[in-house]
Amino acid sequence: GAGTRSPDYQKVLAAGLTRNLVAAKETVASTRTIGNMGEAFVYTIAGLGADGGIDRVLDLPTNEAWINPWVNELKKLGVKFVAGRRLAKYDVKNGRIAAAWVADASGKRTRVTADWFVSAMPVEQARKYLTKDVLNLDGSLEGLKRLKTDWMTGIQFFLREEVNLVKGHITFIDSPWALTALTQAAFWSEIDFAKRYGNGSVKDCLSVDISNWDAPGILYGKPAKQCSPKQVANEVLAQIRYHKTFGDLLPNKLIHSWFLDPGIHWNAETKRNSNDTPLLVNTAGSWKDRPDAATDIPNLFFAGDFVRTNIDLATMEGANESGRMAANAILEQTGSNKTPAELFKLWKNPLLAPLQETDAVLYKAGLPNALDLPLKGRY
Repeated sequence: GAGTRSPDYQKVLAAGLTRNLVAAKETVASTRTIGNMGEAFVYTIAGLGADGGIDRVLDLPTNEAWINPWVNELKKLGVKFVAGRRLAKYDVKNGRIAAAWVADASGKRTRVTADWFVSAMPVEQARKYLTKDVLNLDGSLEGLKRLKTDWMTGIQFFLREEVNLVKGHITFIDSPWALTALTQAAFWSEIDFAKRYGNGSVKDCLSVDISNWDAPGILYGKPAKQCSPKQVANEVLAQIRYHKTFGDLLPNKLIHSWFLDPGIHWNAETKRNSNDTPLLVNTAGSWKDRPDAATDIPNLFFAGDFVRTNIDLATMEGANESGRMAANAILEQTGSNKTPAELFKLWKNPLLAPLQETDAVLYKAGLPNALDLPLKGRY
């Protein structure tokens, strides 16, 4: 019923919530995803069902705080990382994945055999390898080809001074490009930003997510997909400065430089951008097309933000959960007695259980929800 509500309602709740969560357009987004995640946010604010605040980020850059320590730990355990290779195809034999062919930059292929295979790629990459042989073993994987992606990509502005307006995320609710941001130095309090990064002239970083690459901007009148990198930077600054509370803290003299996500590639001839790293968006009805970590192929597993998880959102948390599910599925397949990875469920309010049970009965009978009241006029 959002179309019958006021412009402010549509901008703040209908569009703002969905686009800022996962770059999904509010007219096609999954109510299951947006509703569940929105509900979890509200409960967390109320101190229910979570072990801390709603707005938490890493205390160092992602590589330093998370990825590098994890890689080092895996190497200690004997894991071998091979860089500069890509999957070329799966070999299928006797109802299983017999091997994976990988290729180097020159195209030279190597056949890799293993007992178990985990596809830990984004959905737009994982589905490239769903050949007829693979789909014959698990036809439900055809659903991966129907999952949608969109653009939610960032730009960083390096600042000569620290800007400490709020220790949390900032939503620029009136920005056509659905901008959200945070300043990094406030979270990396254990380090001296200027001494650790660069030549000492940069003291903070404003990291900005652009969630709508299709809406015209206010500076050039073009969508981000049709703006050069410099135009993207200028347009983002203009939209931030339109929001006076934070924008007034960003004069030109404060900005040292900027860096656009390297997944974005500008073509000067076509005057359009391409994106190597699109984001899964949870569209209405997409849950049925998403796979579980374990498939009908006994030695092929999926891990990624498109896998069905309790964190039903394209996030690092959802991808992490899918990885634990894949690990547990392998333990189960092998009959291992090792302790499985711990999984968590979102908190459910017991007070709502009777209402939800009633709604399930109404839904099964084809009747509307009790709260689906006819809306007249604009509210």
